[in-house]
Amino acid sequence: MNDLVLHEHVTGPRGERVLVRRSARRRRTVSISRREGDLLIAIPATFSARQERQWVTKMVDQLVSKEARRAPARRSDDALLRMAREVSEAHLGGRAHPTSVTWSARQNQRWGSCTPADGSIRLSHQLQGMPEYVVRSVMMHELVHLLVPGHGPEFKALMANYPQAEKAQGFLDGVSWAKSLPEGGGDGDEEFDDGAVDDRGIDDGAVETGSCGAGDGPSRAQLARGAR
Repeated sequence: MNDLVLHEHVTGPRGERVLVRRSARRRRTVSISRREGDLLIAIPATFSARQERQWVTKMVDQLVSKEARRAPARRSDDALLRMAREVSEAHLGGRAHPTSVTWSARQNQRWGSCTPADGSIRLSHQLQGMPEYVVRSVMMHELVHLLVPGHGPEFKALMANYPQAEKAQGFLDGVSWAKSLPEGGGDGDEEFDDGAVDDRGIDDGAVETGSCGAGDGPSRAQLARGAR
């Protein structure tokens, strides 16, 4: 019983499809994992249709809550401007002088942009929650563009002053590749069983557990959110 069933009225925190697999080997455990851009929820084959709906919603809600707790606090625009000045001082000798740095929710096809004429820089909101070195690398990219147009030898020479540029580009390439699957994430799992909790985190493949006894379904609020 390994066929996957798509739950069309429930989506993941990033718009992922939610697929359910019934397993005859499972008795009490329910797990959620990321697989190739989708969320895969494994449940016991003995679950009723009602239990399946409840646990699909519950597991997605658990994942949303956990990832929200682990996400870094959103940097303010003022904090971004301070970061830009720090990066300019550290890697460009203070030569780049941005007048403003803001988040942009309109940039979904590129990570950042700048207007050299007025010194403004805009970073895609999709960078929020990414590692600090990645955000700083994109910042460095736009700061260099305040000094040099295009991506020729001079641009590359200045960009090389940022020691983690290549690592950050690899990270962003991975994010872009995952988004084309469609968008997804890592391959960590969360599993619920018998009330013990292991909170090492979804990103490193750890397991979090909880009871899946009969009647222990999600709240009405959780069901309402899951039915959107």
